[in-house]
Amino acid sequence: MSLNVKNENKLEMSEKEIEELLVGGLKVAYFLVCKTKLWLFSNFIRMEKESELVKIGKFINISFSKRGRTNDIIIDNTLSIDFIIFENSLVVHEIKKSSKFGSIDRIQLLYYLWYLKNIKGIERIKGIIYYPRERNRVEVVLREDEESRIENLLREINILVTKPKPPLPNYKKYCRKCAYFEFCFGDT
Repeated sequence: MSLNVKNENKLEMSEKEIEELLVGGLKVAYFLVCKTKLWLFSNFIRMEKESELVKIGKFINISFSKRGRTNDIIIDNTLSIDFIIFENSLVVHEIKKSSKFGSIDRIQLLYYLWYLKNIKGIERIKGIIYYPRERNRVEVVLREDEESRIENLLREINILVTKPKPPLPNYKKYCRKCAYFEFCFGDT
């Protein structure tokens, strides 16, 4: 994979290091929610197709979409953005079912903004997270201190997914709703 890094002077990482770190936004979210889930997903153990909650989330996304807008934008086979609007800047929009994981949603969107800025060279960008069921929206702007946080997060993700075995699952109250619940806790 060859990357066109346009902002080389702002990055402390080499192009090769960046290339090795790039992951999809879903992996960023999974890392923050559950490291076992991230490892399983990254090693092609996929359970999401069976999940009713995933299906509901996709339905909400489709229902929220407006006619004439390009939805589900795939960038470099790495990012999957719900939709983008060009105003005075590029505005990346993400639609989420609930704000229950609002801080994780924000970091996932920050990763998209980081990617667009540092890999694609787009300077004027911001993001918006929509929670249509709650009639709420959150604006997200990438700050300089968050850029290094995202880079460190990407390093940690890549270390985790290359380990030979998944980390042991830690039970949390939301595990029962996870598509991987039976895989992790089937005996309990």
